[in-house]
Amino acid sequence: MDLKEIQNLIKFVANSGVAEVKLEMDDVKITIRTTLEGNVAETTYVQQMPQQPAIQQQVAPVAAPLQVPVVENSHYVTIKSPIIGTFYRKPSPDKPMFVEVGKTIAKGDVLCVIEAMKLFNEIESEISGKIVKILVDDMSPVEFDQPLFLVDPS
Repeated sequence: MDLKEIQNLIKFVANSGVAEVKLEMDDVKITIRTTLEGNVAETTYVQQMPQQPAIQQQVAPVAAPLQVPVVENSHYVTIKSPIIGTFYRKPSPDKPMFVEVGKTIAKGDVLCVIEAMKLFNEIESEISGKIVKILVDDMSPVEFDQPLFLVDPS
């Protein structure tokens, strides 16, 4: 597990409202504790290398940015995932999709839902425009800062 993945996990935990998360994989143990305000109070990262003693590092928390569209090389704007989770294009299985390619959206319109730790987070548009491309399949896992939609703001 590299530092970027750990930072993404810290951001995710800080936004989730959970008090403590412990993650243990083959050779990695991570504990993240948050305060009542949701700030990361302490992060402990232990990685054990084969035939070596455990290495402990303190990882400094990084403030989680809000969803901010980033302009690509073209005139399209990319809307990215603000959290790690599962991407859903509809509010429930029996409901229609939030948006389709070609649909005009306004600032504040719900584009999708991302499920993280059994919480369903509505992702709203920060811009007005027309959906040019949907970059993620329904019910797919998404990473923090992963591009979700291309929007033509003109």
